[in-house]
Amino acid sequence: MKACGGLAACLGAVILVSSNACGQNLFVSSDWGNDILEFSPSGAQTTFVNWWSQWSSGLAFDKDGNLYTAFAPGWVYTTGGVVKITPGGVVSTFASGFWAAGLAFDKSGNLFVSDFGGDAVDKITPAGTLSTFTTGIAAPQGLAFDSAGNLYVASYYGGSITKVTPSGVQSTVTTGLAYPVGLAFDKDDDLFAADPGHGTILKITPSGAQSAFASGLSAPQFLAFDSMGNLFEADANSGNIYEFTPGGARSTFATGVGPIGLAFQPVPEPASWAMVAMGFVALFGSLRLRRRSS
Repeated sequence: MKACGGLAACLGAVILVSSNACGQNLFVSSDWGNDILEFSPSGAQTTFVNWWSQWSSGLAFDKDGNLYTAFAPGWVYTTGGVVKITPGGVVSTFASGFWAAGLAFDKSGNLFVSDFGGDAVDKITPAGTLSTFTTGIAAPQGLAFDSAGNLYVASYYGGSITKVTPSGVQSTVTTGLAYPVGLAFDKDDDLFAADPGHGTILKITPSGAQSAFASGLSAPQFLAFDSMGNLFEADANSGNIYEFTPGGARSTFATGVGPIGLAFQPVPEPASWAMVAMGFVALFGSLRLRRRSS
């Protein structure tokens, strides 16, 4: 029996393996130990950094693999802000002077930060320039971008979710939530919202249809999707991290963590040799088609 169906199949198999061989690690801000924890895809836990933050919450990665965490004012730090952590674990202050909560990057690499104490969302360019993007959202928490570049903001005290266009125009997506926190979009542009007061995760389709994706949870906080479309939820009061399949089946990913923020490391871009191999696959296929037609 042949190992591969020709050169194209062999190269395609190599590319497929190379693109999926590196799994995503999950990074978690822990309220119980003031740590940023790292979990392998199999659930093995290590401490990424411990820097004695108070209420470290939202997490987000930039395209270069640097991790950013939002933190609130506490007894160690008199003001809140955003900290940048390199892949090697080097910690530096990226922005300070406000109570940061949720984080999200847009496609241009700008970091958006919910200013929980200032009822605003700030924008920070890759160069570090800070400006106010939008105001008037009561105690903003989780942030998430849809595929069109619209920003969605969870209002903790307002019990609502607000949509903000790239030009800053606001509209209300939904109301009646109880202290919403985390937001996340799946590949179909469905919005998922953690509603800790009701112990649920709400699903909102692009057309606006709403349903309860999960219930019976203990104060769900931030949310994150892995590259396979599974949803991970930080369940604060239970101290657990739960994993949900796209169909809603729940399993326990980790226990005793005290999780708040969640973020998956970026999926690595295909290596240059893999891109070259893909070119050879396309060329080989084209030549075979020409030979068959001649």
